[in-house]
Amino acid sequence: MKMLIAHAIATALLMTTQSAKAQNVVKPAAMEESEPLACNRLALTPEQRKRHFDELGPALRARKTAVRELPDGYEFQFPSDAKTFQLLTEWIDGERVCCPFFEIALRLEPQNGPFWMRLTGKNGVKEFIEVEGASWLQ
Repeated sequence: MKMLIAHAIATALLMTTQSAKAQNVVKPAAMEESEPLACNRLALTPEQRKRHFDELGPALRARKTAVRELPDGYEFQFPSDAKTFQLLTEWIDGERVCCPFFEIALRLEPQNGPFWMRLTGKNGVKEFIEVEGASWLQ
C-alpha cells in the first residue's frame, strides 16, 4: 500500500513538473502563426472594457500627433507629458489582455522628445490594425 501511495505521489509530482515546464516553453513559430488574430473583449471586466474602449482609446487618439507605417504594423507618436504616459501604459496593459497577439513597444525619445507606441506582430497584424483600428490611423 505504501508503495502505491509513493508511486501516486511521484507520478503527480512528475506530471506537475512537466506541466510547469510546458508552460514555460517557447511556442514554435508554426503554432504562433496558427493562433487567430481576434481580440477577446470578454478578457476585460465590464468596467475595464468601458475604460479601455470608451475612455482611454479616444483620449489617446485625440493626443496622437503622428502615425508611421511599418512593414509589420504601425507606430503612433504622442506628446511627452506625464498624463499621456499614464494613459499609454494603462491602455497597453489592457490591450495585452484582450489582444495578446500584438507586440507592443513604448519608446521614449531623449531630451523630452515624443513618445512612440509601436503595434506590430505576426503576419496579418498590420492588416488587422488597418481594419479593426482604422480610427487610430486617421
